[in-house]
Amino acid sequence: MSNNIQTFKELLTGAQSFDFEALALDLFRYQSAENSVYKTYLQCLKVDPASVFSLEKIPFLPIEFFKTQQVKTGAYEAETIFKSSGTTQTERSCHYIADLDFYLKNTEAIFEQFYGKLTDYVFLALLPSYLEQGNSSLVAMLEHFIKRSGQQEKGFYLNQLGELKNAIEMARKTGKKAMLFGVTYALLDLAEVAGDTDFSDVIIMETGGMKGRRREMIREELHAILKAAFKVPAIHSEYGMTELLSQAYSVGNGIFHAPKTMKVMLRDLNDPFDINPNLRSGGINVIDLANIDSCAFIETKDIGKLHPDGTFEVLGRFDNSDIRGCNLLVS
Repeated sequence: MSNNIQTFKELLTGAQSFDFEALALDLFRYQSAENSVYKTYLQCLKVDPASVFSLEKIPFLPIEFFKTQQVKTGAYEAETIFKSSGTTQTERSCHYIADLDFYLKNTEAIFEQFYGKLTDYVFLALLPSYLEQGNSSLVAMLEHFIKRSGQQEKGFYLNQLGELKNAIEMARKTGKKAMLFGVTYALLDLAEVAGDTDFSDVIIMETGGMKGRRREMIREELHAILKAAFKVPAIHSEYGMTELLSQAYSVGNGIFHAPKTMKVMLRDLNDPFDINPNLRSGGINVIDLANIDSCAFIETKDIGKLHPDGTFEVLGRFDNSDIRGCNLLVS
């Protein structure tokens, strides 16, 4: 694997299909040897990587390790460090990125898998908390989208809701599709001042996160408020986080589709090592092949539901877990 990392990355971002399980098992053996944090974790669990032959038997690294350790596979100087959103009371997770260009290519390939060419869109972003704190993977992704789309319009808006409303009107005149990425509480702020602005043909992409600015609410309530205010048939959602380099998307109703680089699995709520394909709901584990330079096997703090076709829902979070950005809504 160490001699074929670039080939592996090109396969992930290319158009060709691949055997996910075979690649994941190959990556597991590589990371179990070359990732010092993951290697130590496996040793503490007394897991012999050579004895692991199925995805269900792979131990997943608890996501909290990204707060206290440099989760790297191999030795490299990070090109950038993505940090999670947080408050003064929470420690931010850090993802040490060895290859920023690969991350951006991967996000582009995933977006186009579900939505078509970037050049068909005008991208607008209402992400004040991410912009204020800096080092956001979401901001890096959208900066790339805006650049690749070729749009002349300004993309990011901090708290200038009036200016954003005008930008939406201007985007409509370009003949392209307008897509607005917004953190949840900021979208609610915008909804309150939407007035007569026509949002009906704008794709509203909520990225989660009240950040302590508003009361928590179930997804159905939130989406009902946003749909009514913006007069759109559905609210789209992105499922991503600092510790992952791939994103899943929902085109409505909170049903997420994972890209070809990602697989969601469920673990028993009371036994993190019991990964059972027959579970109706459980803790969300994610295999993200794009995390080749960090750790591809992540035990999140989200609770989810997995459907037979591989789509999934995010139902909430484990008690006492930190409030996070892109996956906070509770059902």
